[in-house]
Amino acid sequence: MNTSDVTIRAACPDDAVDVLEYLEPFVVAQQILPRSAREMDVLVENAFLAHRDGQIVGFAAIEIYSLKLAEIQCLAVSTEVRGLGIGKELVNRCVTVARNKGILEVMAISSSGDFLKTCGFDYTLPHQKRALFYRPGDAS
Repeated sequence: MNTSDVTIRAACPDDAVDVLEYLEPFVVAQQILPRSAREMDVLVENAFLAHRDGQIVGFAAIEIYSLKLAEIQCLAVSTEVRGLGIGKELVNRCVTVARNKGILEVMAISSSGDFLKTCGFDYTLPHQKRALFYRPGDAS
């Protein structure tokens, strides 16, 4: 298979239910966070999906918090099409949305840090504080 078999397009509100269904295995595998139908209705406004033969094979959204910050969310690519540049193209399209809106920084929280580094992301920007996380449910 090659990338010409896959089409990437902007998501639309009618895609929300299908996207939630597509993302469910990634949620179960704890690769992405679960989203409600209401959250997905908002996310698809600035999202892209990859499809092949009428089936979704990739998805990414960008949530814009302010003119300073946006976040790439729900980045998922089906195993059978990984390594073809689809994830990178989904990320690039999200970054282009941010650039066109004048957003200063785009962040992505992911267990795939190595992949995101190939897309130009780094753990911190120069002279920037780092985010630290705490799970209150894990405390003894």
